[in-house]
Amino acid sequence: MTRLRPWLAVALLICQDGPAPLGAAAETAELSTERILAHMRVLGDDSMEGRGVGSPGGERAARYLEARLAELGLEPAAPDGFRQPVPLHGSTPLRDSRLRLVDAAGKARELTLWDDYVLFDTSARTFLPQPVPLTFVAYGIVAPEFDHNDYQGLEMAGRIAVILTGEPPSGEPSFFDGSLPTVYSDPEMKFRTALSRGARGAILVPSSRDGSFVDWQRVLDAFRTEDVTLPYGISGNLDLLLNAERAGLLFDGAEHTFTEVEALDRSGALPSFPLRVEVGFSGVFHERDFVAHNVAARLPGSDPLLASEYLLVSAHYDGLGIGLPVEGDAIFNGVIDNASGTAVVLELARVLAGESTRPRRSILFLFVTGEEKGLLGSRYYRDHPLVPLHRTVAAINVDGISFLAPTDDFVGVGAELSTLGDLLQKTLARLDLRLVEIPEPFRAREPLYASDQIAFAHAGVPSILVMEGLSFRGITAAEGLERFLAWGDEHYHTPRDDLSQPLDRRAIEQHATVLLELVREVANTFTQPQWLPGAPFNGERLRSLAEGT
Repeated sequence: MTRLRPWLAVALLICQDGPAPLGAAAETAELSTERILAHMRVLGDDSMEGRGVGSPGGERAARYLEARLAELGLEPAAPDGFRQPVPLHGSTPLRDSRLRLVDAAGKARELTLWDDYVLFDTSARTFLPQPVPLTFVAYGIVAPEFDHNDYQGLEMAGRIAVILTGEPPSGEPSFFDGSLPTVYSDPEMKFRTALSRGARGAILVPSSRDGSFVDWQRVLDAFRTEDVTLPYGISGNLDLLLNAERAGLLFDGAEHTFTEVEALDRSGALPSFPLRVEVGFSGVFHERDFVAHNVAARLPGSDPLLASEYLLVSAHYDGLGIGLPVEGDAIFNGVIDNASGTAVVLELARVLAGESTRPRRSILFLFVTGEEKGLLGSRYYRDHPLVPLHRTVAAINVDGISFLAPTDDFVGVGAELSTLGDLLQKTLARLDLRLVEIPEPFRAREPLYASDQIAFAHAGVPSILVMEGLSFRGITAAEGLERFLAWGDEHYHTPRDDLSQPLDRRAIEQHATVLLELVREVANTFTQPQWLPGAPFNGERLRSLAEGT
């Protein structure tokens, strides 16, 4: 896709009354698929430049949201209007960065950024002026519930942990969830565990059995963007991912070669042991401090008893911005992810604001920034809420909308953890639809943790993400799965997620209707949603309620 729209048209997109022909906000309270598509056409246009965090396109998207919320007559939710400032720090590693490997004989070898490794963290704390020793810690997992500790007996202070991707092979659901990866396979979990053990950093090595990070070109596509963080949080260390083709260098002179480690990995008997190579690092970064914005509006509730309680309805409006060209196109438009979710939340706000009888509870419509950079906007909101968290009864997050075909079932990510699952099932039953579990191909990466709903859950707020199932109408389940996986492989987080892809209006309307009815259900029920016994976020909810925070 090329940038055909001139800058004058960009200004018109931002300043016009809305995507024509929208008309007045209270003209009708009926859901309009055309309005959703109109918002998607604006937000997904090349002129928005992929809505990158801290970019001109991201700023234009925020202004567009402000204008639409204002014309709906909604109340600004932030102290100074519709925007909540989110301070951020951006850092981009440069090729002048130096990673040095020193073998037991003192011979040094320098590896090259992008060719040989990429950085998870680009902070000043990655600096290692003198080489430090390495220890291979297998999968880098400490999981007491599985009686598994890769750090058993190891002293990690002042050392770098070398960690294999993935987790122990298992055919038993009671041990690391069998064939499905658990949270312990997540790189961030591995890095945090290394930090807690006193390590100065971690080097992640791709396992051919695990399969993640083996395709180096896809790794580069994901990592060659600015690293953006909140100006507070966990201190960074030297956390990097090594190209699998260079993994053998770390095991030079050790008791096992990397080839032997891979064989042990497949056998399920992977040991931890010290390495004879040391590593030093001096990073060179382009850095900046800037402010992005969450955009938030409030619809007051109609019930005097319930109006002080809030339902949070969220979507992230940021995308990946401009990146490396793919077939000549460098704009990552993010139409499905997540112009579609943003557009639907805008339409839900219009419908609910235009009804003659408002919902009993108040609703906070929240459009967050920085999701693609690590849930930054939702994490900042969690730490600086615009309405008290103890009065926020639930959060419904919208990250992507069905677009292939209407379906007979829907999935509630997190539905099994709270009574929101019951409310979703009740809503779907009214629409002659089914609630089903997450299809097995998509359970792999802890989907509850993959979008903004987890930030609200960590704050103790019962949270859910509603997605379409795979029982698509008019095609077989196998065909539906094939199409869904093909979209993920060919379009997700690429410039192909643009306005040229086919979008089924019926699917969009169905998904938006499900969300509208669920919002009505949660906003009008007298009983607050609750975490179920054993849910990991229940303790934080009880603390928030007790302390009134």
